[in-house]
Amino acid sequence: MPVNAVILRSPVRPEARVLVVDDDAGVRDVLRAVLREEGYDVRCEVNADAALQRMAEQVPELVLSDMRMPDKDGLWLLDEIRRRYPDVAVIMLTGFGDTETAVDCLKRGALDYLLKPPRVLDLVRAVERALGRQRNDVERRRYQNELEERVREQTRDLERAFDEVATAYQSTLSALVAALDAREQETGDHSQRVVRFTLAIAERMGIRSPQIDDVGRGALLHDIGKIGVTDAILLKPGPLTPDEWTLMRKHPEIGYEIIRHIPFLGEAAPIVLSHQERWDGTGYPRGLRREEIVLGARIFAVADTLDAIVSDRPYRKGSPFETARQEIVRCAGTQFDPVVVEAFLSVDDETLRALHRARI
Repeated sequence: MPVNAVILRSPVRPEARVLVVDDDAGVRDVLRAVLREEGYDVRCEVNADAALQRMAEQVPELVLSDMRMPDKDGLWLLDEIRRRYPDVAVIMLTGFGDTETAVDCLKRGALDYLLKPPRVLDLVRAVERALGRQRNDVERRRYQNELEERVREQTRDLERAFDEVATAYQSTLSALVAALDAREQETGDHSQRVVRFTLAIAERMGIRSPQIDDVGRGALLHDIGKIGVTDAILLKPGPLTPDEWTLMRKHPEIGYEIIRHIPFLGEAAPIVLSHQERWDGTGYPRGLRREEIVLGARIFAVADTLDAIVSDRPYRKGSPFETARQEIVRCAGTQFDPVVVEAFLSVDDETLRALHRARI
């Protein structure tokens, strides 16, 4: 290193910690003297292991390491520093003719390399550049981490807000459906019972959230279209005329049109539209067959029939669950999807009774 070189006072990171790693005592002494003159807090070590031990006690901003050292060389040390201390800048010192190895150091994460012995001006500028990049990289990572944390916080806030809206929405829908049940003089909480039965069967079929939530909403709102049916038809005590049946059978389409443009209910709308379809194609409004009917509607059909059989009505008492099972099995392959019926049969009577008695 030329003794008559001009020493430049570094404006970058005064008192930044620099660790010099070199097995040559003369090189260590010169580098320490130059860098201390520039205002850096300099420490020195003789090998890679000693350097890592010191870094475990106090992490420097910059490591200036020789490439060739006994035992573990500079490449090994570089890899360890990048793995353990990714925020630490590294400059490698290499002998003449080792430029290919020096380029490899840059690929492995070193910010610069200097040929030994380095000129004072080259050394000072390389340290300034490395510390400047190290400062920028640390600030960028800190900003990115803070940004990611803010995004996570905002995401959590949005999720909480969405949950609150969904809860309010669900409460509103439940109140509306309860009013419809009362209007039609359904006993108890018919729609809520059907939802519970539907979800129990859906779970046995392996349906999970969010799909199962859509199935539950479809079951809850299955008769929402009866809003468009007059009381004279809906509450008529005697049999309906053919024209009245035609109007009554429009309620799935009316319900579908009511909710299909609501994003929250978009997946539930096809269940509402298809809840009166039959496996054999004799249902309405479109006469769909088999898998043409959405799965949620096929599940609902079994749940609705179960509730109709076991629940009390003003004109009759509910039948035992065993009677409902026998009737549903009898209609498997005609009214009901046999796979759904099989899933229904796997739900024990005790569970079904508990669901029938539950209150929401």
